[in-house]
Amino acid sequence: MQPKTPSESLTILTDIVLPSETNPLNNLFGGELLARMDRAASISARRHSRRVCVTASVNHVAFNRSIPLGSVVTIESKVSRSFKSSMEIFIDVWIEDRESGVRTKANEAIYTFVAVDESGLPVEVAPILPETELEQQRYDAALRRKQLSLVLAGKMNPHDATELKALFI
Repeated sequence: MQPKTPSESLTILTDIVLPSETNPLNNLFGGELLARMDRAASISARRHSRRVCVTASVNHVAFNRSIPLGSVVTIESKVSRSFKSSMEIFIDVWIEDRESGVRTKANEAIYTFVAVDESGLPVEVAPILPETELEQQRYDAALRRKQLSLVLAGKMNPHDATELKALFI
């Protein structure tokens, strides 16, 4: 299978925060942001695999900055690494200053999606070929995150987690 670049799966969703999407502090509900990120990640996974993709896990979410009512929010997602049938999707969330137009990173997340066939069975996906330094960093870190997840789930012996061990040796 031919490798694909992260940029081939790039998805950009831009929207405005409406009153019905905010909490009593007039900030975007966290659950609303999670749903937006899930949609963007789903599109990225589909672009990479050209298959139906399902959310396997939300590996990491950082709500670093609140997103106020009326903000323009841009969610950028792309596949950071693929494994046999799963894909790690890295998501960056940006808010745009209403007056200056300056964009600031507000949040980030990492989701895992699995490509499936018509019966819902996992199917193989193309490998990822990072192009930029940031893409390479995210690609390398994805294997460590996967090994940690497998170790914590009891599906991998810690002694076999070579990428994790390399961090400490």
